[in-house]
Amino acid sequence: MKTEEQLFTRSNNQCELCKSVNELSVYEVPYAQYNDADHCVLLCNNCLAQIEKKAELDNEHWHCLSEAIWSEVPAIQVVSWRMLNRLRNESWAMDNLDMLYLDDEKLAWAKAAGDHENDAAVDLHRDCNGQQLQSGDTVVLIKSLDVKGSTLNAKMGTVVKNIRLVEDNTEQIEGRIEGQVIVILTKYVRKQNNKED
Repeated sequence: MKTEEQLFTRSNNQCELCKSVNELSVYEVPYAQYNDADHCVLLCNNCLAQIEKKAELDNEHWHCLSEAIWSEVPAIQVVSWRMLNRLRNESWAMDNLDMLYLDDEKLAWAKAAGDHENDAAVDLHRDCNGQQLQSGDTVVLIKSLDVKGSTLNAKMGTVVKNIRLVEDNTEQIEGRIEGQVIVILTKYVRKQNNKED
């Protein structure tokens, strides 16, 4: 039986953290020694986006961990420990952390991600107004920009469709202007609402 099939069977076709049945996918828990069902979790998109720091933490959503910490599945225990540590400023999260027992091997795996040393802050790509940007969004330049190494001058008001986020730098996106793919600083763009498209 494939890992994905095992996870759907184990989870009764629902997110193994919050019990949602919508848009489920396999999450290979980072720093696992093996890539099997014990080291993977079936998650909904909401849990996955927050775990991967692609969305702001929703403290209310994570109350589901009060039940998940009692799972016997190592991957669920490790993910629960990591998320509770990111939420450790919440008293309910600290109470759950105090109850969650991990043996030395699982604790080392859980700590490998460094979540116990970081706060819950999430770095997201945001436009000049603080709106979150996603790959595929359309933005408008709020300032004329000279493109380095080119004679191209991107004028203020230029619409850039189907942007791509620069993975390791939340202050940069990539977009195509006059056929050239260029890097644009997020502080010089405004997200265009779908109504304006």
